[in-house]
Amino acid sequence: MTETLPALPTGTDARLPDTYESAQRAIAQCDRIDECKSWADKSAALASYARQARDDTMRLMALRIQQRATRRMGELLKQIPRGDADGVNLRQHRRDGAVPPVTRTQAANEAGLSERQRKTALRLANVPETEFVAAIHSERPPTITELAMRGTAIRPPEPEPPPADPAEADETQSALWAFAEFCKTHDAHSIAKAIPATDAVELRKHVQLIDGWLDRFVTHLSA
Repeated sequence: MTETLPALPTGTDARLPDTYESAQRAIAQCDRIDECKSWADKSAALASYARQARDDTMRLMALRIQQRATRRMGELLKQIPRGDADGVNLRQHRRDGAVPPVTRTQAANEAGLSERQRKTALRLANVPETEFVAAIHSERPPTITELAMRGTAIRPPEPEPPPADPAEADETQSALWAFAEFCKTHDAHSIAKAIPATDAVELRKHVQLIDGWLDRFVTHLSA
């Protein structure tokens, strides 16, 4: 990302509602694992400071930011196929121009994550979104370790949806090919700069919806 993330507050000058909301938006847009780790580390330090200062409002804010940043790390890691060392065949997931392909563990190591941090992030990403949000905004939010335990619980497998109608599959392919052609000739950065601020919030929601759909789509494509 090229956008500069807002600095975390220190001391008594923290503007809690604005700061948390801006942090929440920035973390949701993070596309680098190391950037998410920086958020998690800074907020953990702030939570420790608030605990010593007996500032429970700031402590909870910092804890929630840390939890969101850790979960986002897990979401980014899950976009990278697991390597053979994890017992799964490695698919094509290459860095720009780089060979060999990067594995999930390698990406975590390059971002400075320990094995425990990597597993914790992945487990937080396993917690359903609605359950995660309800937990961190509860009156007594769980710790990151407690949240991670929820991501390791055995959940009943979701029923396999039936194949879509062939006409729907053809329509999807046409839409994706058309958008791919559009992307080849239109610069994302310059277009984003031309979008009015009043439309940005809704567009981010659309992009998050599309991003989640594409992630599920790619995951279930035939090899």
